[in-house]
Amino acid sequence: MKSRLVAIAAVLAIVGLTTSGCLPQPDAEPTPSSGFSSEKEAFAAAEGTYRAYVDALNGVDLSDPKTFEDVYAWTTGDLNATDRKTFSQMHADGWVVGGESRISRIDQESASPELDQVEIAACVDVSTVTLIDADGVSKVSDDRPATQSTRVTLVKAESPTGFLVADSQGAELDPPC
Repeated sequence: MKSRLVAIAAVLAIVGLTTSGCLPQPDAEPTPSSGFSSEKEAFAAAEGTYRAYVDALNGVDLSDPKTFEDVYAWTTGDLNATDRKTFSQMHADGWVVGGESRISRIDQESASPELDQVEIAACVDVSTVTLIDADGVSKVSDDRPATQSTRVTLVKAESPTGFLVADSQGAELDPPC
């Protein structure tokens, strides 16, 4: 936090000098609004974001709502609202989650020209994930595939990676998972 304040103070000091005419004015250069210099960099950040989101999901303990916060920190918009509602309901209902999801593959799908929105496709092994209700009954369907395919939309945002997960939907991928 202190280093961030120092950095902000330094930027403000430079801006003050620049606008007061004490420093030469550089020619204006267009800069990408996303902060990413290439699609490769944006996709790497998107992958890092999705991996952090899955790690946060793996850390959820439905008996401890504090563990939900890491998931919320990696989501935005409707997905954030859905996660909040779902985890709160499972907590209230006394459900228990176990096991871990593991990403087995991530593919680049598309990026907006401004690199402020990226889509990736992922294969996620959920074979060890369990979900048990308060009566001890599994909520996992017997025909759930061991690996699920999903298409993920990530948007530019204030986060350690520069993206947040905005949407995650099951999808048929080519090649399949």
